[in-house]
Amino acid sequence: MSHAITTMARRLMLGLGLGAGLALLTAAAAWADTIEPFIGTYAGEAEVNIDGVMMERDLSVAIAETDDGFSVSWMSTTFRADGRIKVSTYEIDFLPTDRAGLYSAAQRRNVFGHAVPLDPMKGDPMVWARIEDDTLSVFSLHVDLNGGYQIQEYHRTLADGGLDLVYRSVRNAEITREVVAFLELD
Repeated sequence: MSHAITTMARRLMLGLGLGAGLALLTAAAAWADTIEPFIGTYAGEAEVNIDGVMMERDLSVAIAETDDGFSVSWMSTTFRADGRIKVSTYEIDFLPTDRAGLYSAAQRRNVFGHAVPLDPMKGDPMVWARIEDDTLSVFSLHVDLNGGYQIQEYHRTLADGGLDLVYRSVRNAEITREVVAFLELD
């Protein structure tokens, strides 16, 4: 084989190898920005410090595909020391944006029946989601009457048999609550 043919063959092989590598990276990036790996229903428990008192809390989340994006529904049940039970439930649909891995919340319907986000300057929360690597994060920003803020962060990371949950509530740059739990896939 001549030197020119050998050099051309090496360049072709290098180009094919780089092309295959880029294709794999592109496929991995596309998978990272999809909801499919998170689809399911998960449940778990956590001990939460509320005003210096440790309380048991049951946690669950359901993540599902929708026609236009995905929905996240979650429930938190707190068992108070005096026997009272507090149940909080939330459900939010998310729509893709022009930015890879970012999703806007569609929490209300406009006059045409289309889902639209709420207005944080009118006291509504601004909610969005991000899929980054193996973590689905949901952020909820509330602006108070004095211009201060509270942001709630729900980070759900894929783990063997379920999701690792890290919840944080931050008010004006100070973490006011943090919950860490494992949510088992049902």
